Amino acid sequence: MPPSRLDAIYRRLLITRFFEKGWGKPENLRRLFEFRKIVSNREACYKLVPEDYPVEITKEEKTSECTILEGKFMTPLELHLPGLVPKAAQEAHFQVMLPNKWRDPNHKPICLHLAGTGDHYYWRRRNFIAKPLLREAGLGAIILENPFYGVRKPEDQVRSNLHNVSDIFVMGGCLVLESLVLLHWCERNGFGPLGITGLSMGGHMASLAATNWPKPLVLVPCLSWSTASAVFTTGVMSQSINWDMLETQYFSDGQYRERLAKMVTVIDEAFMAGQHFVKNYPSTIKDLQHDLKEAKISRSTSPVDVSKRSSTNPNIIHLDKENSLQLSESLHNKLWSTDRYELTNCEVNELNEKIKAVQDKLRMERHHNEFLKNPTKISTETLVNATSDTISPGSTATKLPSVQESKTEEESTLTKLMNSILPATTSAVATRQAEKIDITKTKWWEREALQFMRGMMDECTHLKNFSVPYDTSLITAVCAKDDAYVPRDGCTSLEDIWPGAEIRYLDAGHVSAYVLHQKLFRSSIIGAFERAKRKREQNGNVCEPISSCALSYDDLQRRYQDQMQFYN
Repeated sequence: MPPSRLDAIYRRLLITRFFEKGWGKPENLRRLFEFRKIVSNREACYKLVPEDYPVEITKEEKTSECTILEGKFMTPLELHLPGLVPKAAQEAHFQVMLPNKWRDPNHKPICLHLAGTGDHYYWRRRNFIAKPLLREAGLGAIILENPFYGVRKPEDQVRSNLHNVSDIFVMGGCLVLESLVLLHWCERNGFGPLGITGLSMGGHMASLAATNWPKPLVLVPCLSWSTASAVFTTGVMSQSINWDMLETQYFSDGQYRERLAKMVTVIDEAFMAGQHFVKNYPSTIKDLQHDLKEAKISRSTSPVDVSKRSSTNPNIIHLDKENSLQLSESLHNKLWSTDRYELTNCEVNELNEKIKAVQDKLRMERHHNEFLKNPTKISTETLVNATSDTISPGSTATKLPSVQESKTEEESTLTKLMNSILPATTSAVATRQAEKIDITKTKWWEREALQFMRGMMDECTHLKNFSVPYDTSLITAVCAKDDAYVPRDGCTSLEDIWPGAEIRYLDAGHVSAYVLHQKLFRSSIIGAFERAKRKREQNGNVCEPISSCALSYDDLQRRYQDQMQFYN
C-alpha cells in the first residue's frame, strides 16, 4: 500500500531539523561502532550492569489509585565510554507507577515504557498508556526519561533536534544499559513478570534493550521495524536532514570515507534499489510520460506487470512479453526470446540504472533550456519544473524531434527514444549549472553520504546484529501498513529475525495509528503479559509475597546509600 499522505503532511508541518552539526567526531563514532559489538552480544552486555547497580529513589507520592515513585541513577554508558554522554544526560531519571493493591499477590507485572521521538518528560506516556494499563489490567509502569530529552536535554539543544548523527547512537547505548538497570531494580523489589514497550523510536529502542535480557521478557514494540536505516534514508524524516552538509563533511574529512565507512555494513542492500523501482514502476513511467509531454513528445508505453513473482525465489520478478520494456540489446533478446522471462538481480539493477540515466538527462535538458532562456532570474524550483522548446535564446528555435505514432512498440523503446530526442552535446554553461543544482535530492539512496548513513544505522540498529530475545513467544509487534515514517520495503522482516513472534498490522499510517489506535497498543501489551503470566505459573516461578507494593522510601534510601558506599 502507498505511504500515508498524512505522515508526509505532518512531517512538513514540523520544524524539527536533525543532525545540523554533522556526523559527530570520527573518534566518537569509532568508539560507538566498537562498543556495538559488545552490546549486541547478550552474554557480554548483561555483564556490563551489575545486578545491584545503585538506584536512588528521590520521591514517593501516594494517590487514590496508585503509588508514584521518582528516582535517578548514573547511566552505565558513561562508565564504559566516558566523555560520550553529555553532562545533562549522564543522570538517568525515571518515574514508577504502582497499584496500591495488586490483583494477584504472586504476580506483580510491571512494564518499562521508552520514549518516542519528541516525547519529553513523563506526562504523555503516563496519561496515554501507563494510567489506562493500570486501570484496565493492574499493570505497573516505569517511565524512563530519554537521554537528550526533558531534564536530560543539553542546554544548547533546541527541542528534539539532535546535533549529531552520533547522538542517536549514544541515546541507544544509554537506553539499552539503563533498561538493564531498571529490570534489575524490579527483580530486587519482587516485581514480575517484566516487560518493555515503546512507540516509534521508543519501540525500536525497546527491541534493542530486550535482546540483552537473559530471561523471559514481554516485548511490545509499536510502530517500529527491524532497522532504523529506512527511517533516516527513505522515510519522511529523511526530509528533515541537511544532506548537503552531511555530504560535504563526509568528503572533506577523510576519516569518514576511508576509515569509518569500512567499519559499517549495509545489511539489506542487495536488490533493494531494484525492488523499489519495480514496485513503483507504473508511477515511474507516468512521470516519464509527463516529462515527455512537457517536451512536446508523444509516445505510448505500457507498465510492467509485477503482480506475479517466482514461487521459488521471491526476489525474481516475472515480466510479460507484451509489457516488457527494452533497455539494452542483451535484455531485448532475452525478453523477446520467450513468452515469460525471469529478471535477475543484476538485470533489475541494470534496468534501474537505465531509467535513472534517462530521467536525469531529461531534467538536465530542461534545466539547460530554462537557464539559457532566463539566466538572471533562475531558481532551483523553476529549473525543476520549467520546460522550454528552444536550445539557445536568440537563435533559430530547434524543436525536439517527435516519435512517429506509426512506429511499432518494439521501435519505441526507451533507449532508442532517448537517443532520438536528446542533443548530442551539452554546453559548458549547462554543465556548470547542473553541478550547482542538486537534481538528485529525490534519489538520496544514490549518494555516497546517504549510503554511509544507511551503513551506520544498520550497523548500530539492525536487529540482525543483535541477539534474539530469550523468549520470542512473548513478543507482539504492532506495525502500520502505510507507515511513511518507518518504511518496511527493502528491510528484513521481523518474522524472519524473530521466529515465533506475533506481528500485527494496522491499516493506517504512522500518525493516524498513534492517534487512533492507542487501545490496540494497550490490548497488545495486556495480551503479552497474560501469556507471560501463564508461563510463570506453569514454571512455578512467582514473586515472593511482600507486604507492600514496594519497599518503603526509607528502606530504598538505606539500600542506595549502602550500594554507593560499596562502589565508592
